[in-house]
Amino acid sequence: MASSQFLFATGIENSNPTIQNGTVRVDELEKCGHYKFWQKDFELVQELGIGFLRYGPPIHTTWLGVGKYDWSFADVTFQDLHRRNIVPIVDLCHFGVPDWLGNFQNPDFPALFAEYAGAFARRYPWVQLYTPVNEMYICAEFSGLYGWWNEQLRSDQAFVTALKYIVKANVLAMHAITAVRPDALFIQSESSEYFHASSPAAIKPAEVLNAKRFLSLDLNYGRRVDSDMYEYLLDSGMTRDEYHFFLENNLKHQCIMGNDYYQTNEHRVREDGSTVASGEIFGYHVITTQYHDRYRLPVMHTETNLWQGPRGDEAVNWLWKEWANVMRVRNDGVPIVGFTWYSLTDQVDWDTALRENNGNVNPLGLYDLDRNIRPVGAAYKKLISQWQQVLPAQSMALQLPIIMPQDSGQAPDLQQQAAAKQAQQDPATAASNAQPAGAH
Repeated sequence: MASSQFLFATGIENSNPTIQNGTVRVDELEKCGHYKFWQKDFELVQELGIGFLRYGPPIHTTWLGVGKYDWSFADVTFQDLHRRNIVPIVDLCHFGVPDWLGNFQNPDFPALFAEYAGAFARRYPWVQLYTPVNEMYICAEFSGLYGWWNEQLRSDQAFVTALKYIVKANVLAMHAITAVRPDALFIQSESSEYFHASSPAAIKPAEVLNAKRFLSLDLNYGRRVDSDMYEYLLDSGMTRDEYHFFLENNLKHQCIMGNDYYQTNEHRVREDGSTVASGEIFGYHVITTQYHDRYRLPVMHTETNLWQGPRGDEAVNWLWKEWANVMRVRNDGVPIVGFTWYSLTDQVDWDTALRENNGNVNPLGLYDLDRNIRPVGAAYKKLISQWQQVLPAQSMALQLPIIMPQDSGQAPDLQQQAAAKQAQQDPATAASNAQPAGAH
């Protein structure tokens, strides 16, 4: 049967960028022990009462070349998720690409990635929820502007090049997936940012950064960017034809806007445009409301965490603070459909944003790397048990019901997919989903 429950979720951390000029692959699935303990990890998801899991196959060992795939690990893991009736939110590209593809400066990446996404959808047709490319803005920024990952470049041109190829890959992947699964829903897990001016002289650079933070979602959702950003994109190498591709190919009506929020998402801007972390000032409620006002889409809180410190309750207190923000957003009328503590287990080397291969364990998970529950894991389990039946997702928030894995292929599922396919082919539907032209 279709699910109308609130989407309480966690994730298996599967970042895999390269560092050291592409010579070292940072594979978080390996570092966090998931290849060895994947069955135990799925068992822990169930123990917490969680029905939704942000998860994806390791792209660098699954996608071997053009039209060449090794599905062996994906087959056993996704078969087990199906057996357990856990709904995967499939994360196909998480900060890295296979060695043979190079990096995010490769103009062939979008079309080739769409083929990979389509191949995945054909192999696992019961999967309905996707995040084709995770945190598109952060991926482009860390790879093309900060020089930390993958291509390790530091220029506006490299950033815009990575951004346009990453977002185009996401858009083309959505089209490839809906060709197989017409009622697919796409949850854009994207970092929600804000930039605070530290002085009157910093107001203008802060305004520029506060416009720039929306670029990936503006392009993905076919929204005309602000005039300063339009000039910035063209000055940095995007062509008019490339820009108009995004206006004409969005699938916004099948999207849920996923917002990731951490203490590091807010920044203080100096007069020269440089930034320093400000810590939490506005918080998730204020910033997510800004994003919702811009895109008018259903919202899911798709990532948050905090280190467990010496007292042992630091992450627990952050969980309850984020949950209070989610409730405030919901009570203000924003259709928020889910919440995520990311990730299931502790992570490794995120204290240096994966730039260094030190093996430092970061105590961010619901469980430690020995798979022992942390206080925040117990608190999240309690939160879910208390709120799960109280908070069904608002019916208006999801354009299509979610089909549970064990109900895939049944009559209601097939009827829903047929109806979704017919709606996509209806010119009136396409016209109603078109965005106002607006102006630069």
